[in-house]
Amino acid sequence: MRTTAVRRTALAAAVSSLMLLATACSGSDSDAKGDGGAAGGKDEASANPSAVKALTTAELEKASLEQGDVAGHKVTKTGPEDIAKPGEVTVDKKECEPIGFAFYGVERGSPVGNAGRKVVEEPKVDETADPEDALAGMLDMTSSLVTLASYDGDGAAKNIAELRESAAKCATGGFTLTMKGSKQKVTKLTEEKVTGGEEALAWRVQMGEGDEAAPFKLVSLRQGGTVATFFSFNLGKTGAKADFPLPTAVIDAQVGKLG
Repeated sequence: MRTTAVRRTALAAAVSSLMLLATACSGSDSDAKGDGGAAGGKDEASANPSAVKALTTAELEKASLEQGDVAGHKVTKTGPEDIAKPGEVTVDKKECEPIGFAFYGVERGSPVGNAGRKVVEEPKVDETADPEDALAGMLDMTSSLVTLASYDGDGAAKNIAELRESAAKCATGGFTLTMKGSKQKVTKLTEEKVTGGEEALAWRVQMGEGDEAAPFKLVSLRQGGTVATFFSFNLGKTGAKADFPLPTAVIDAQVGKLG
């Protein structure tokens, strides 16, 4: 196997370990009762943000993706091993905390409800390809951490505004994330186009430099009082010039369930 393939495999394993350790959907549950649908609040949010009532965790669970909702993807519920508590993730620049916390779903503000899913694209298997190309094809799969957080009043709108401001301040200067003692250097943020919900933001996130760099994708959108965040990586894409598409099928499916 060529050196580049070895490097790709090693980095892929490192990235996979990073995501297993750092994915998060932390937050508080709510004792509020009701089986209201996830679509509630969209029109209210547009007309009068202060009137928006947040969805409970139980309601967000109903609005979260399930197996079969996204063709060609495996969907599983996040568990305790996927949760990063606020104190476990630190950012060396205060202004970069919102964008850095968003990578791992760390709770921001005071959400009423939370839910999370891991969505993994099924690998591409080509039995006619040579072993190295077959391996590259199998690694070329996008995995996403999808987190939902709901807020009363204008909390969701403020969450998106805070994220937009943080990304603008930290797009080129770089910053360092520390997760349970493991440091990751974010070297560049590049804004991308995305649609969905009432407002949506997206970036290509580069961690590391040169051959050791890896691209990630971050999408955050608001639907009524709910903020949906998607943090994605692709095991087969490494290097400063590497890239992969936004997980639009996952985004569209989740927006559809939010109503």
